Amino acid sequence: MKTVLDVGNCDMDHGSLRAMLEANFQVSLLRAHTAEEAFDLLQSQEIDLLLVNRKLDRDQSDGLAMIKLVKAHPELSGTACMLISNFDQYQQQAMESGAEPGFGKQRLQAPETKALLASLLA
Repeated sequence: MKTVLDVGNCDMDHGSLRAMLEANFQVSLLRAHTAEEAFDLLQSQEIDLLLVNRKLDRDQSDGLAMIKLVKAHPELSGTACMLISNFDQYQQQAMESGAEPGFGKQRLQAPETKALLASLLA
């Protein structure tokens, strides 16, 4: 079973993400509201995929900045990261920072999104 960490999604979006992931993959889904909570979890257990909202729900901090910090951290840089954003320019910036191609909430149920996730969770 793979472990996915959802960072910065509101309750409604987290619920939608949980439903889609659990319907399609054998995963354990953890949740963090802030970058600090996420780093604590990343350092205390193995995370297979980090899903980061573009703006974290609790403090509106930048999800792209969090991905950059994870990818620059020597012990965490191998963690697969995806940005959750409907905007192509932010997806491009995330990939330039070392993230996998991500997806937007509007495309959560799309076959392409499931295929992206399957490449890391199957």
